[in-house]
Amino acid sequence: MKGSIKRIGIFKENLRISWRAIKSNRVRAILTICIIAFGIMALVGILTAIDAIKSSITNQFTMMGANSFTITSRGMNIQIGNDKYRAKNFSRISYREAEEFKNRFNEPAWVSISVWASGSTTVKFESEETNPTVRLQGVDENFLSVSGYEIETGRNFSSDEVQETRHLVLIGKDIAKDLFPTGIDPLGQVITVAGLKLKVAGVLKSKGASAVNDDNVCFIPVTTARQYFSRPNMSFSISIMPLHAVNMDVMAGEAEGGFRIIRNLNPRDESDFNISKSDNIVNLLLKNIRYVTMAATIIGIVTLFGAAVGLMNIMLVSVTERTREIGVRKAIGAKPKTIKYQFLFESIMIGQMGGIFGIILGIMIGNAVSSMLRSNFVIPWVWVITGIVVCFVVGVVSGYAPAVKDANIDPIEALRYE
Repeated sequence: MKGSIKRIGIFKENLRISWRAIKSNRVRAILTICIIAFGIMALVGILTAIDAIKSSITNQFTMMGANSFTITSRGMNIQIGNDKYRAKNFSRISYREAEEFKNRFNEPAWVSISVWASGSTTVKFESEETNPTVRLQGVDENFLSVSGYEIETGRNFSSDEVQETRHLVLIGKDIAKDLFPTGIDPLGQVITVAGLKLKVAGVLKSKGASAVNDDNVCFIPVTTARQYFSRPNMSFSISIMPLHAVNMDVMAGEAEGGFRIIRNLNPRDESDFNISKSDNIVNLLLKNIRYVTMAATIIGIVTLFGAAVGLMNIMLVSVTERTREIGVRKAIGAKPKTIKYQFLFESIMIGQMGGIFGIILGIMIGNAVSSMLRSNFVIPWVWVITGIVVCFVVGVVSGYAPAVKDANIDPIEALRYE
């Protein structure tokens, strides 16, 4: 018990002496703390921003349902990063095939048919007009459920309206702001989309910031898109989202088997269409962020290496400047171990102060990016703990050599030192 109390007393005394030594060399200590803080800030800040970007990407895609998958034609090339897909030109998916699949698929799931009518069109209302960047898509009554869109005002298309090729439109939040800046209620107004007059049935809720502006869209009934925006080899997409939690691979397999029958494929034929799960798309995008993570890590390591060298230099200079003080401590009975721990404590304290300061700055900078992406506040606990451990290691490594040199000083020579 007495030994424990004594060790606690020595520990407190070493902390007190280390803090006093840091205060007596404020300028050098602050510079070293700033260098360490900059390295940790670069590491934690960039990685916090990356976590925010990952969260934003994941949220954007899981809005269409993390458990959804889409059947598309393989008649186009898509490349994300270094991964290339659909290099072979297969036949399109016709509306008849998509409609037949929708009617035949008996699993408990939403099934939606959609088609791109135009990737860049203009929308007009009286004297107001949008930029020619509006994305126009033909959808059915189930599309909003599988894509994560919600109606803010108005209503969705009914199945009868889709079948009857009605001239209705759902507009994104940005389009509503551009066309009705004076506060006119968009519902029931007739707007012109790519030269076609359509009645506004509803306004979509904003989906926030994303790589693609999801608020700059117009949805029309898929049959209307098929009639007025028809083109050769027009291919439709089929989206499926289970109503309940199920094994996605099993349901995707059921969908593939059912669609192969509709496509009249032999058992030995390969599937001439793609089934893409939404989480696969997310993983492809997130995989390419790893290069940014690697760059941030390298920047942090290089900066921390420089900080370690600077901290060791400060400690060596401190040993030289305090030679007489060390001699006096040894002369009155201080053990070499106590002297060594004193300098190690001082080095570790500087490292930890720099680490904490850098972590706070890094989280602030990373979450500034998060706020711009309208993502949630992110605290990368793994990197926070890693930063504290790294700063502890930097403090120990940088302070060990000066501490050993300090502990081995001859007290007689130290007392004579000028």
